[in-house]
Amino acid sequence: MMKIKKLMTLTLSAAALTLALTACGAKTGETTGSESTQAAETTAAASGEETTDPVTVKLGVVGSIYEELWTPAKEALKGEGIDLEIVQFSDYVTPNNALANGEIDLNAFQHRIYLKNEIESYGYKIENIGNTFIIPLNLYSTKVKEISEIKDGDTIAIPNDVTNGGRALKVLESAGLIKIKKEAGFNPTVDDIEEYTVKIKIEELAANTIPSTLADVTAGVVNGNYALDFGLKTEEAVFKDTSLGEENYWNLIAARTDDLADPEKKAVYEKVVKAFQSAETETVFNDTFGGYFIKAGWDQDMLNK
Repeated sequence: MMKIKKLMTLTLSAAALTLALTACGAKTGETTGSESTQAAETTAAASGEETTDPVTVKLGVVGSIYEELWTPAKEALKGEGIDLEIVQFSDYVTPNNALANGEIDLNAFQHRIYLKNEIESYGYKIENIGNTFIIPLNLYSTKVKEISEIKDGDTIAIPNDVTNGGRALKVLESAGLIKIKKEAGFNPTVDDIEEYTVKIKIEELAANTIPSTLADVTAGVVNGNYALDFGLKTEEAVFKDTSLGEENYWNLIAARTDDLADPEKKAVYEKVVKAFQSAETETVFNDTFGGYFIKAGWDQDMLNK
């Protein structure tokens, strides 16, 4: 029994000595794991460093051109702790579906009238949170240099989709080639033409094919992004788009309505909008793309309207 008591005494004494040595070690410069973490956090806080991981925001776009348009914003957002991830889509139908289903956080590829038609057609709960730019829809030709040279029997190509097609008809009306019925809706069709001031033939084609068919038609109304792809310059246009002040043609950034009820997400999205609406972005519009992209509606606060 005495041996057992002595053994227990020795064990307890050893344990006490170990604890004492550990404590002494900590005092002479060694820190425990929790102390190290606290020290690192204190140092980071003192230096102003962010200790949280970056927030990733997935932005859906259509076309590689948007990579360049969003480069200044992407760089600026890094300093805000936001990693803007550009997600490419090959068509105009998928991005809104992907946004509505939560596959992406935002998209930026469409104008207001297109978004309105998508919401009416599919019931999407998505909305405009910031205006970006308007792309001119100009009339180009390799056969004539002025509108006055277009004569009866000449063929004019326009986009065959509803929104761009309607806008193209308005361009032709502004150019004095046709007159559209007053009762026609915002997106008129060929059936809404009341009078052909010049008896032209209108050929409806896929928007991306019109630049390559200019050799086969007298002239064609070309979307700005496709004009850029084919090297068509704004100063070469036979007639320039006059609808730049029409808000329905302004492009935008869209988000899910439900996400905007979350103050944290809304704050992040507001930073994304502001990062795009910058002098650096406008420099890209003018210097990289020769003015094909024109800022529009940057003075409107769509998130706090």
